[in-house]
Order: sequence, then C-alpha cells, then structure tokens
Amino acid sequence: MVLRTLVVGVGGMGASHAKAYALLPSFEVVGFVVAKNVERAKKLAQELGLSVPVFTDYYEAMRATSPEVVSINTYVDTHAEYAIYAMQRGCHIFLEKPIAQSVAEGERVVRVAQETKRKLVVGYILRHHPAWQKFIEYARKMGKPLVMRMNLNQQSFAHEWMVHKEFIRRMPPLVDCGIHYVDIMCQMTRSRPMRVHGIAARLTDEIPPDTHNYGALQIVFEDGSVGWYEVGWGPMISKTAFFVKDVIGPKGSVSIGKDVSGVDPSDVSQHTAVNTLVVHWSDTDSEGRKVREDEYIEIPDEPSHEDLCRREQEYLYRAIVEDLDLSQELHDAVETMRICFGAVESYLTGKAVTL
Repeated sequence: MVLRTLVVGVGGMGASHAKAYALLPSFEVVGFVVAKNVERAKKLAQELGLSVPVFTDYYEAMRATSPEVVSINTYVDTHAEYAIYAMQRGCHIFLEKPIAQSVAEGERVVRVAQETKRKLVVGYILRHHPAWQKFIEYARKMGKPLVMRMNLNQQSFAHEWMVHKEFIRRMPPLVDCGIHYVDIMCQMTRSRPMRVHGIAARLTDEIPPDTHNYGALQIVFEDGSVGWYEVGWGPMISKTAFFVKDVIGPKGSVSIGKDVSGVDPSDVSQHTAVNTLVVHWSDTDSEGRKVREDEYIEIPDEPSHEDLCRREQEYLYRAIVEDLDLSQELHDAVETMRICFGAVESYLTGKAVTL
C-alpha cells in the first residue's frame, strides 16, 4: 500500500519529515503547503527529486490533492484546526507537538481521532530512539520513588533565535519543549501526576511583555516520584547547562553520559543524541562499602535527527496498515500537555497546581 501524503509546513521539522516520506516507498508525496516561502519549498522538492505542487492555502491543497495522510508540521496555532479538518475527511495524521494550544483543544483532537477511527501519530521523537527507550528501561529498574532531573537549555543566535522568538510568541517554552521530557518521566513512573509547580523568567526585551524565555517545573507523582525540568532559549543562555538527563532511585541511578564539550547547543541534532548510558548501583556490603561497579552502556544504534524522523513515519505506516491501538499514546499526549500547562498556570499565579 502506498499512501498519498500532503506535507504541511516544510521548515525545520517539516523538511526532515518530507525527506523521510521521499525516501520511504510506502508514501507518495502529493504536495507541500507553506505559509509564504514558496521558493524554498520548491527548492526542497527539487532536492528530493519530487515533482509536486506547492500551495499556500491548506484547504485548497486538501481539495486538490485528496491525500490519505496529512503531515502537519506548522506552528502550533494551526495544529488542532488542520488535524481535525483532515481526520473528518478520512485522512490519517502525523502531527508535530504540541497537538494544540490548550488542553481542552488537545482533548478535542484526540476525541475526533477516536470518533473517525483515524490514526493520529504525535511527533514525540524520543519515543523512537533506542537509547531513550533503554534509558526508560533502566530507570524502571531503580525502584520507587524516582528522582528525575532533565533539562534542555538552548543557546541560540541569529536565525535560531528568530525561530525561538516566534515559538515563544505562540507557546511557552516550558510547554513547547517540556512535553518531550515530561513524557519520558511519565513513561518512567507510569504513576498519576498529582501536583506541579512552575517558575519562569523573562531575560530579554526582544519577546512580548507577557512571555518568558526561561522556565522550570517540578512534578510530584502519586507513587512519591518527583521530576524536575528546565528550559531556556536565547543568546544569553549558558552553554554548559544545556544537557542534564539523570534518574535516581533506591537501587541506584542511570544517566545519559554525554560529553558536551565542543557541542553547539543550538544544533537540533544534539538534542536527542545519547552516546552512552551510565548505570550506577547502590549495592553495599555489610560495612556499607560499594560492591558493584558502574556500567557504561554504549548504544550501537545512534540514529541521526533525520533517521528518527524516518522512524516516526515508518511507525505511522505500521499504525495504519496494522491497525495499531494508539489510545495510550494519545492519552499521554494530552496528559503531558496538562502537566506543562499546569506549570505555566503555576508561575502565572504563584501557586502550585493540583492536577
């Protein structure tokens, strides 16, 4: 089965997904949709060996191409609207995160997917990374409760900072970026989130007055586990503080042992790279001395950013042709939004939010 695919948005993530569709024989790209940069889209099509029309009107493109799959990689303010329209017309969806601008809107997207029985795969790219899967596996071996420490600060300049400012205008970084890592925490604990507390700071006058380019959250889970996540974007962000991925439990800890020296923190390909897991065990003898050496687990399958995008689309194809049950993933997509938007509510009100 070859699926007719309309790619909506061919910026950073959209271009990577477009390359994946072009490489996979199970998809046939039938068109691109862009907000305004038609020439860039035409150039991308040419580079990929595609002869496809480029549209600036989503609804015109839907009518003209009659796709079976719609890949939505636009800014978040069109995610829900475009996805719902396409699903109600019989299309399966790949939807970049976050799936909507609010929890209520996200719940509606999921409800429509269930009502129309269309497959909706959300762009939680870390779910398709072997090393992150292994990270979750080892975290679950550390007992309960877990202490989860994660961040992704991005020092950005020039074009990258312009993109970040555009993101900030539409969605707090604590939501836009945080849902990836909150999703990892939820998979590690598989426990109900109870409470979240958020803080934020506005470190520049280059963003709107009511927005922030730094934020952090703390989550408390029903099983006693706790999680911390931090995100900051902009030219002022510390380069040395951009990568912490660490989980501690009664039986030990597991960390992503990544060497960040010489790494450009604005390079999106570095956000998923792992290299090595460091596994530490808390076992001691009768005198309290350490008896078990740390393990250094190298991950031979270290996919690039574009490899991961391809794996996401391979998963979408499997979900469609094998009729995979995606209900847990869709529940998780809404739950991570609920937590992150709760953190935003917390820093706006100055109070912890009960979930």
